[in-house]
Amino acid sequence: MIHSMNLSTAPINILDGRLTDADAALHFNDRSLSSESLPYWLVNLPRSQWTAECPSYLRDQTPKNIRCLSTPDYLYTRQNWDQVKEITSTNRIDRFQRVPSELRKYLEYMAQIKAEYRSVMRFVVKERLGWGDGNVEDIKPRGGPFEYEEDIRIIYNDWPYGVDKDIVHLVVWTKFQLEDDPATDDLTPGAREAIESYVQKTFSRVEEKVWFKNWKSLKSVPGIEHFHVMLHRPDMEFVREITRGDVPLIDRMSTVY
Repeated sequence: MIHSMNLSTAPINILDGRLTDADAALHFNDRSLSSESLPYWLVNLPRSQWTAECPSYLRDQTPKNIRCLSTPDYLYTRQNWDQVKEITSTNRIDRFQRVPSELRKYLEYMAQIKAEYRSVMRFVVKERLGWGDGNVEDIKPRGGPFEYEEDIRIIYNDWPYGVDKDIVHLVVWTKFQLEDDPATDDLTPGAREAIESYVQKTFSRVEEKVWFKNWKSLKSVPGIEHFHVMLHRPDMEFVREITRGDVPLIDRMSTVY
């Protein structure tokens, strides 16, 4: 795959010598092109949506994201439950990734949220958690960790990782902080024990479950504390109950469009 130059700003006619003019930049010839021949921002897109330059929300991506975006969906293998357990038990959560086309949609969605709400935190607090208008005062906890239910909200992860479809990916958002060890960028033993106790009690009706908390460097919404819970083949009635009827993003979008 092409990664040796700054693909995010290079027009297609620089990347593909078969293109001869500006018009051709938007209309490739009839010979099929493999994903290795395409700049990463065109993979998994129909030709009718190809653009000459990389969209702004896909520029300056990490090598990991570029590798994922460069992969056709049909070559992506979802991570199964055994892999999920291994990733979380070894705290190698950097190995989680999204389905390539879903990563693209996620990055576009995040850019739109930032443009409309000024920050992702404001959107999450106001629209997803219903905790106010997204101000700092809105996420002031009533008490300590896991002391009051009103300081906690469980909802679907709008953009779950690319795991098997019988795995439900939830996020537990909290108004209180969960202590990190600055030396390791990981939870302190006390915070880890508190989360483990909460998860075992709250999700006791689900036999197979794991949880993890993103390292600070991996958090997409660093302004609000949260950790992830994955449930393997749960009773969906229980999921509806624990999320207070929250609806996955794809279902919410279908009701709008």
